[in-house]
Amino acid sequence: MRYLKLTFLLLGLISLGTSCVSKKKFNETNAALEATKNLLTDCEQRTKTLQGQVDDLTAQLNMANQNLKKANDELTSANMKLKSAEDQLMVLRNSQSSLLDQLNSASVINKAGAESIKKSLDAISQQSSYIKELTQKMQYKDSVNLALAMNLKKSLKDFNDKDVSIEVKKGVVYISLSDNMLFKTASASINASAQNVLGKIASILNDQSDLDILVEGHTDNVPMGGECITDNWDLSSKRALAVVKTLQSKYKVDPARMTAGARGEYAPKSTNKTAAGRQANRRTEIIVLPKLDQFFKLMEAPEGK
Repeated sequence: MRYLKLTFLLLGLISLGTSCVSKKKFNETNAALEATKNLLTDCEQRTKTLQGQVDDLTAQLNMANQNLKKANDELTSANMKLKSAEDQLMVLRNSQSSLLDQLNSASVINKAGAESIKKSLDAISQQSSYIKELTQKMQYKDSVNLALAMNLKKSLKDFNDKDVSIEVKKGVVYISLSDNMLFKTASASINASAQNVLGKIASILNDQSDLDILVEGHTDNVPMGGECITDNWDLSSKRALAVVKTLQSKYKVDPARMTAGARGEYAPKSTNKTAAGRQANRRTEIIVLPKLDQFFKLMEAPEGK
């Protein structure tokens, strides 16, 4: 605003003094006016640029606050689960102690009855140990998932949220990559520009060698057809395989840890009735899982439970 007032003042002076100044003086004044206008334009452009940077930083801060709140909520949930398991363990221990006292004081209990009670107490003790061990392992798994998600978000913070999203749900970490970033339309060939994001993901996955990786291809419900791609099942499977092979060949991810899966159009993330919804459904998801054999072993109760 200050530069604008100066411009108007100069214009007024020029109009009043045109008749009483030399042509050289007039040209000098005119040049000064042009320089002032250029300075004003430059200042306005810088103001817009700085405002854009402020808006970007504000958006990043809001996203960081949301991620922190989600992490705190997940930690609170894990602590509640642990407290519940500890309460159950305390109840079982009190029950065991009470039964032992009754066993020691009941002289009329025959040998067969005492043996039966002893077996019951042993079973309760084993059950208590199992619950405690299971709780500890589940809490550890939740902590690993949360740390993994935070590391991925930090590593991929430079990418657009519409192209890359990371979340923890159903006890595992989901990395969702848009088809616009990974592939050309109706193609399963990975874009050169997508190598950067795959490289960063692979670096973190290689640091978590005790976790398995499931790569799922997803499409919208628009029918596909042609010589190379027959339908949406075919497209989603080829895209999943392309990601798996790239992680293996270029970024040295152990192929024994990976599984490629096709979901076609049958696991939509949004509605297929709008262009925005269809775009959200066209994606490839990298799902980080506990090793299945270890997971099933963890969920198996010891004999007698």
